[in-house]
Amino acid sequence: MRVTQSMLTHSSLRHLSQSYQNLHTLQNQLSTGKKISRASQDPVVAMNGMRYRTQSTEVTQFKRNLSEVYNWMDNGDAVLDKTGSTLHRMRELAVQASNDTYEETQRKNMAQEIRQLREHLESLANTKVNNKFIFNGTNTKNAPVSADKINIGVGVLSEDPAGHVITYNSKVYELDTEHVGEGLVFRKADSDETITITDLGGENQEIIYNNGSGGTNELLERQVVVSEKGAVSTNNEKVEIELMKGVNVPVNVNPGKVFSADFFGDIIQLEKALEDPSTTSEELTGLIASFDRQIEKVVNERAELGARYNRVEMIDDRIQEQEVIAKRILSENEDADIEKVITELLAAENVHRAALASTSRIMQPTLMDFLR
Repeated sequence: MRVTQSMLTHSSLRHLSQSYQNLHTLQNQLSTGKKISRASQDPVVAMNGMRYRTQSTEVTQFKRNLSEVYNWMDNGDAVLDKTGSTLHRMRELAVQASNDTYEETQRKNMAQEIRQLREHLESLANTKVNNKFIFNGTNTKNAPVSADKINIGVGVLSEDPAGHVITYNSKVYELDTEHVGEGLVFRKADSDETITITDLGGENQEIIYNNGSGGTNELLERQVVVSEKGAVSTNNEKVEIELMKGVNVPVNVNPGKVFSADFFGDIIQLEKALEDPSTTSEELTGLIASFDRQIEKVVNERAELGARYNRVEMIDDRIQEQEVIAKRILSENEDADIEKVITELLAAENVHRAALASTSRIMQPTLMDFLR
């Protein structure tokens, strides 16, 4: 086979072009720190990189979600702590007032403190975090407690009894629409306990409590607290945030177990009792039991929140581990070995220089050389 000058020239140019391409690839790896700059260079690396990067992005989002979860839970726990302390103070006042040695003026002073503490609890119930109400279930845009709609007097029942509820001794009563008879009958849900009001607003007005077992007793008007429905929100839906793939954790406190209508009803009932000089120590002792129930509910809800907090901390540890693993795998798949790239680049440069030198020797002299 005859080897012509044209064949030598084309072969040399082809090899020089391949050498330039190799230098270009190595220089790109060195400047970007990545094995490939286009998916066509290695489709397997590109596809794996997309999956690993998706995993790393998910972990980053879960870390942001964790910050939101801690924000909700830390604030919720702080509010429950203040709520428990406030209830304990109210109970102390009730215990002191149940002692018959306290005078009327002293009890009224206690009632004033109870009122201030109640307003403090109302503000705690309407706590906002990141412009969201954290004690109103999934309805985070509206305040859960409307103080001006609580304790509005029995007189409003003459106009719209179905739109109001009565609280008495830690229980909530709603209008019994199926009852036919004299007066207004309010029934506790899923119970036979009732409160009946006869001759509403008249001289012979009576408020009769029936315990559902035949036992009845007459109540004073100050012993019942009338509020509008919705004055205290009943939205107990869970606010859930995803912390791992398919793992949603509720982050809010169940408001129905803390800031409920009966919660504020018991406080107002104590407040009114302290303002009434005729209140007996036996009645105040009964109200102390109501506060014990409310304190127990707050303690139980805080314990439940603490259990969820521990779970979130374990998830946090797991996510941090996943973040390290995801970044390591992504680096192993995409990042170039810089030491290896530098070594190969130096070798490629030496080969390219040698190719240029040999090509200059292979090329035939030009026509000008023959004319000398």
